[in-house]
Amino acid sequence: MLNVKLICVGKMKEKHYISAFEEYKKRLGAYCKFELVELAEQRLPENPSEKEIHAALEKEAVEIEKHIPSGAALCAMCIEGDMKSSTELAAVFEKWTNSGKSKICFVIGGSCGLAGRIKSLADLCLSMSRMTFPHHLARVMVGEQIYRAFTIIEGSKYHK
Repeated sequence: MLNVKLICVGKMKEKHYISAFEEYKKRLGAYCKFELVELAEQRLPENPSEKEIHAALEKEAVEIEKHIPSGAALCAMCIEGDMKSSTELAAVFEKWTNSGKSKICFVIGGSCGLAGRIKSLADLCLSMSRMTFPHHLARVMVGEQIYRAFTIIEGSKYHK
């Protein structure tokens, strides 16, 4: 069974986001072994300098790297990444699994994004949109798209 890990910087507190994400997490159990890892976001002053932001992202990167499974296909969620349709994302999943990958790892950064070194490690940098979303909503959206990719691959009616 495929292992899928979602690493997120920041902890969800809002019950409506938690509930929505838990629904997709439950559904994913039929398709993969799914794991969520929440990492602490570095605290920054009210108006951080570029240097302070860079230092915070580097500290977060150290923690992120500890949780990326060895040999996993890595997808970094970032605004400057490629935009793909749901069917294109499903095709990427198939490509990875057909090439022998048994682990897929998604990373969602905190409010300042991801360190460049995490993006450079990624097999795919993926953007959901040029629009900005709350990071906790992005987590729900990524969970849903992972689920949708599996349903597209199996040919179910979920994806219309």
